[in-house]
Amino acid sequence: MTRGVLIVEDESMVAMLLEDLLADLGCQVVGAAATVAEAMRLANADGVDFALLDVNLGGDARSFAVADRLAARGVPFAFVTGYGVEGVRPDLRSAPVISKPVNIAALARALGL
Repeated sequence: MTRGVLIVEDESMVAMLLEDLLADLGCQVVGAAATVAEAMRLANADGVDFALLDVNLGGDARSFAVADRLAARGVPFAFVTGYGVEGVRPDLRSAPVISKPVNIAALARALGL
């Protein structure tokens, strides 16, 4: 079964890399968002089986509200960040954290592939 993955990333080059890596893993990108507002809208969409969330979405914007929305829907997610686990809100640290730059092995592990 193909997994539908939502990408929440404000840097277009990183988002494109994630799309390529996901395609190599047999996943389908069902949406991409660069802002919290856009991500919140897409987090409610059908077909989202998993999400990759950049922690810092520019300025003071963080993706934690998106993580809360996904968790409430029962959709698993992983954080993609250069800050490590310390950059994640303490109550969300049970989610996988993928370090930037992203490698395909870490991404596959987070997806359970």
